[in-house]
Amino acid sequence: MEDHVNQILDKVMANPANVGCLLANNQGLCIGARGKASDKSAGIIVAISEQAAKLDPNCNAPVVSLEAGDKVCIIHKNVYSVKIVDGQQ
Repeated sequence: MEDHVNQILDKVMANPANVGCLLANNQGLCIGARGKASDKSAGIIVAISEQAAKLDPNCNAPVVSLEAGDKVCIIHKNVYSVKIVDGQQ
């Protein structure tokens, strides 16, 4: 499992535009973080993803995009984890 998490984090961070990546489980526990992504934000990231899912019950994997200046934070939930990618536009 740890190797798979590291592979995902490495793949995301291979893009030079990405400055951080966080993977969390459905309970909001951080299972991996790289770059500027803080493992302390895992719980709130999962909560944001869950609230977004309530907006459209027919959409099982919403993508949340938060933008501020030239920074973009993308939150995406799949079956097993929630991924956040911080990057620059």
